[in-house]
Amino acid sequence: MRERAGRDNGLYERIQETSAFLRERLQGSPRFGLILGTGLGNLAAHIESPVSIPYDDIPHFMPSTAEGHAGNLVSGRLGGQDVVAMQGRVHYYEGYTMQEITFPVRVMKALGVDSLVVSNAAGGMNGQYRPGDLVAIVDHINLMGDNPLIGANDERLGERFPDMSEPYDRGYLRRLQAVALQQQLRLHQGVFVAVAGPNLETAAEYRFLRQLGADVVGMSLIPEVLVARHSGLRVLALTVVTDECFPDCLQPADVAKIIKTANEAEPVLSRLVLEFLRGADAV
Repeated sequence: MRERAGRDNGLYERIQETSAFLRERLQGSPRFGLILGTGLGNLAAHIESPVSIPYDDIPHFMPSTAEGHAGNLVSGRLGGQDVVAMQGRVHYYEGYTMQEITFPVRVMKALGVDSLVVSNAAGGMNGQYRPGDLVAIVDHINLMGDNPLIGANDERLGERFPDMSEPYDRGYLRRLQAVALQQQLRLHQGVFVAVAGPNLETAAEYRFLRQLGADVVGMSLIPEVLVARHSGLRVLALTVVTDECFPDCLQPADVAKIIKTANEAEPVLSRLVLEFLRGADAV
């Protein structure tokens, strides 16, 4: 029976056990960690000389049950950088604790990662956004009702009260915008709001979230960003808009269409991330 990681002691020891297991099997010493969300796992196919390990084979990792999430940890070279990539994530709505869904970020830090590039798919509430558009996240609102940093704090992992004045690295955002301009790619900047899910939102909820100042809404990303910042990692986050969430003309959600839209956006996302990584050393 796989051990569950709750809000208990022993987190540091589990991180060390898992990172030791992975060091014996993965290539190189990764600088960048990648989290590839719904429909975006194919970016891992661009990794050179890949070594892939299923989550089921990694101590203390939880299996992904969400559609479109392969559930593999892949290491190798991407855009001239040593990377380790999560080909799919686990979510709060799958029944996991916040510590469980963010545990891989802790392990990435232990492996030597100093920067995290995280992606997901989300609903667009900004009237300027259309399905397939990419959004660079500049700030967020956490409405998931939980936080992975609640509980006893281990100073070996991060300080008790991490500052969140700059959750998304401004230097990385400037670099990404320059890449998008060079590549002639459409890239928005926006605020992401996370909810627990798994249900989609009502029209009234979309209206409320938009009035709060959010541009896109999803069920992931923020827990991983919180732990990344607690760990001292620089963060870049990208969202693919998969559906329009306009309360006055709301249509029933089509999950197959959402995944299809994310898959179709993957080549553009791949170009953007690859070129970003190629020049990241200068940022």
